[in-house]
Amino acid sequence: MQNNVLKYLNHIVEEKPDKTAFSDGTDSLSFREVHRLSRSIGSFLHKKGIYKKPVVVFMRKSPKEVTTFFGVVTGGNFYVPIDEEMPGGRIQLILDNVCSPLIICDRDTIEITKSFDLGVSETILYDEIIQTEIDSAALDMIYHKAIDTDPIYIVFTSGSTGIPKGVAACHRSVIDYIEQLSEVLEFDENTIFGNQAPLYFDACLKELYPTLKFGATTYLIPKNLFSRPIALIEYLNTYKINTICWVVSALTLVSAFDTFATVKPEYLRTVAFGSEVFPIKQLRIWREVLPDAAFTNLYGPTEGTGMCCFYKVERELADDEAVPIGRPFPNREILLLKGDGKLAESGEEGEICIRGTSLTLGYYNDPVRTSEAFVQNPLITAYPELIYKTGDIGRMNEAGELMFVSRKDYQIKHMGHRIELGEIEVNAGMIKGIQMTACIYDEKKSKIVLYFVGELSEKELTVELKSKLPRYMLPNRTIKIDKLPFTANGKIDRVALKKMFNEQYAC
Repeated sequence: MQNNVLKYLNHIVEEKPDKTAFSDGTDSLSFREVHRLSRSIGSFLHKKGIYKKPVVVFMRKSPKEVTTFFGVVTGGNFYVPIDEEMPGGRIQLILDNVCSPLIICDRDTIEITKSFDLGVSETILYDEIIQTEIDSAALDMIYHKAIDTDPIYIVFTSGSTGIPKGVAACHRSVIDYIEQLSEVLEFDENTIFGNQAPLYFDACLKELYPTLKFGATTYLIPKNLFSRPIALIEYLNTYKINTICWVVSALTLVSAFDTFATVKPEYLRTVAFGSEVFPIKQLRIWREVLPDAAFTNLYGPTEGTGMCCFYKVERELADDEAVPIGRPFPNREILLLKGDGKLAESGEEGEICIRGTSLTLGYYNDPVRTSEAFVQNPLITAYPELIYKTGDIGRMNEAGELMFVSRKDYQIKHMGHRIELGEIEVNAGMIKGIQMTACIYDEKKSKIVLYFVGELSEKELTVELKSKLPRYMLPNRTIKIDKLPFTANGKIDRVALKKMFNEQYAC
């Protein structure tokens, strides 16, 4: 039985020592180098007496940063990734929460740390740590003492109170996720990943650990390419990338702006997507360009370790149809619970709740919010069993497929009707000439506001929507915009849109 993620690395370094493991197109590291460097980092931590502690990794996105993650785990600790693109206030809150004894930096980021209150934390350069002589006996002892419920990382998600929540995942949940995901998406030693997600989100798990498991290769795609779709596709072709697991907005940015008329992906065979609803019009474009590729919708919260549900797109979907979430990965179950704690019937809506090995350990140093989200399964009374309440609303369709309906906080009450803002976005996105949409609600004035990118005027879009939506769902205001704002992990930033609207219109 595997109880440590490092077993992947220890095995593959024997089989494919000189194969490229991680690259950004400029710097590359082989499995032999990743293994050696991570053991030097682990040995340094052991010499410092740092064990079972959170270790902050504050580095530019690179193969070296990935190796540092593995090095922290090799030393028997758990890594806490942060990045300079995070707001300074958020970084300070994270540092205050974890109270790490050490912050590992590169030569660019170590200067930035001087602007923060580091408390007890010491800063150290990656380049210095990797000079440490490997203490094999100590590392072997640490490896054999590890158990599968030991944490390996903390990643921070946004909290409704404005204070980020540090989700702590363990070996058991990550191994279970990687094993199930790899089988569903059919990764193998020939897989070449094109990573889009920042390394301080759990989304990067889809590439980092399967690379170790199979001896695959991951390219860390430079962030600036995601605003240059033609150059992005050319990058995929240059490095023969055949597998991408991207947020929907990254895929839409390519298809919505006629990129494929200039260049098409030559090697893609696996396209997985998640985090948002994929507009059918844009999904259809991708499938027409890549008729032989496998397309899979993934769904899941950070608290459930990556993704927990999947749907393989194998049929033509109607324009007004949403892509199903599908069904859960093996070894986990989705419960749709109504407000009274009972299971929703087929067609009824309920909160999506997760049970199984994939559940993380909870929120680091935050027992109150952990107890609010990780709760006793109300269907079980004879023994303790935790489930995670996602805050997402779902329902089962007639085919027995799980459908995402909305976030709880995307549901509004308007003109006496309960409305899903996502439904307005989907209908607007189906209109010819519309590339991207995002809907917000102005609570003060009880107004629905639709932002959009496209060729139509605001008046023309309003006319089109009148034929698609009931009167009570029509946006009170449509606003054309050159481009939508995105969060660091590539989702549409509705918080930024709301702030923009309040600053410009809410007088």
